[in-house]
Amino acid sequence: MSATRRSVLGAAMAAPLLAQFTGTAAADTAGLGTVSDGWIEVRWTERAQALLDRFQAVVEPVAPARLVEDAKGKAIRFPVRSGQGDPALADPQRAHGDARLGGGVQVRTPDATVRVTDLEGVLRDGLASGKAVANGVEVGHRAVVRPEWHEGVLRTESVPLGEPMRVRIADVPLRPTPEMVEAFAGTFGKADFTTATVLGHVTAEGVYTPPKA
Repeated sequence: MSATRRSVLGAAMAAPLLAQFTGTAAADTAGLGTVSDGWIEVRWTERAQALLDRFQAVVEPVAPARLVEDAKGKAIRFPVRSGQGDPALADPQRAHGDARLGGGVQVRTPDATVRVTDLEGVLRDGLASGKAVANGVEVGHRAVVRPEWHEGVLRTESVPLGEPMRVRIADVPLRPTPEMVEAFAGTFGKADFTTATVLGHVTAEGVYTPPKA
């Protein structure tokens, strides 16, 4: 495989891990609360690891993001630098907003390295698109994964109405969009996954402060 294709592979593999949190368009900020003291953890599945292994690709965190290893496998945890949105606690599938994450990821192959940082994002209509800096060049991409919010585990603090509240949603599956499957197949000749394949899981936690009435 050429260095160019390996470089593209690195970006393609990083995208499904990061797309949940990076975006290309500004969200409607009217009536949105803010997020503080938060983090987002992306854990890739054995299927995603098999894809990485196929191309001899290694994913590493860029500080202040850090690697988390436990009985469930490997994950990368990113601190939330800033964020605003509506978590839609009654129906998480309607959650929307934007965020900036600290750190990034580096994807190494035998012939190339892709370093992705400056992650910014928008979540809208159940999909997340992306903008980041890859090897010093700002890049953006359309939604490549679909977070299945209804399959996650939501936990919240019991606080008076309108007060800041710690929110945690765990183990949200990430499945590729048709656009990602098509793009991967167009680049590498075949996609070893479908829109039903779970490539990763997301867990996020932070203090949500509702907008002032």
